[in-house]
Amino acid sequence: MTMKICSIASGSSGNCIYVESGKTKVLIDAGLSGKRITQGLGQIGVDGEDLDGILITHDHSDHVKGVGILSRKYNIPIYSNVSTWEEIKQKMGKINPEHIQHFQSNKSFDIKDFHIKPFPTSHDACDSVGFCLYGNNKKISIATDLGYISKDILEELTGSDMVILEANHDEEMLKVGPYPWYLKKRILGEQGHLSNESAGNALVKLVEKGLKKVLLAHLSKENNFPELAYQTVYNILQENKININKDIALDIASREQISALYCL
Repeated sequence: MTMKICSIASGSSGNCIYVESGKTKVLIDAGLSGKRITQGLGQIGVDGEDLDGILITHDHSDHVKGVGILSRKYNIPIYSNVSTWEEIKQKMGKINPEHIQHFQSNKSFDIKDFHIKPFPTSHDACDSVGFCLYGNNKKISIATDLGYISKDILEELTGSDMVILEANHDEEMLKVGPYPWYLKKRILGEQGHLSNESAGNALVKLVEKGLKKVLLAHLSKENNFPELAYQTVYNILQENKININKDIALDIASREQISALYCL
């Protein structure tokens, strides 16, 4: 058996990641319409009724928009910490109480074949987290929506076979772009979003620890574009004598289209 992962969509207009191990299938966030998520899953041969849980990173709408409808339609448990649930519960509609499952940051839990470790991230949301998912002797880590990568987060990501890592913006594009100053300040701050350069620098350290595959995610539509994110990270890795396709596989998650179905 293999672990499988697919980005259904990634960006400020909606985020959803599918992860599978053995008989266990989960979503990380559901920030799109239920219809669009169902269609995306269908493209990789997955039915909503197959899902064993929806894990929520934080309360922003681009991560939770479709959670309630999917949970009701397919009887899917929702996993979040208490602070996040308190922020979103009024938006969820009527949810079966048995499907409301709470975890604590830094405390691992299991969903069937998956062993899951939520870890705190620095973002302007209530108790936001990333996730490390373990299954079939593999580790997948998801770290998006974070202002910076702390030593603790770097430690959590270390040992991953694959990381989905935010590369939200190019700093110069953001600085000269159309956003008002308060929004630029938010994005650039320690509770904002990770830049292409910051992502590249973090990946240097992770590749040195054995990382083999990365999917750059949550790219800004206004302050980035896929080719620039890829090239910036590529250049940083090359400068550190890390060869793309030999030492690490590098790819970009689309805002609108599902990614490849990655198998580990």
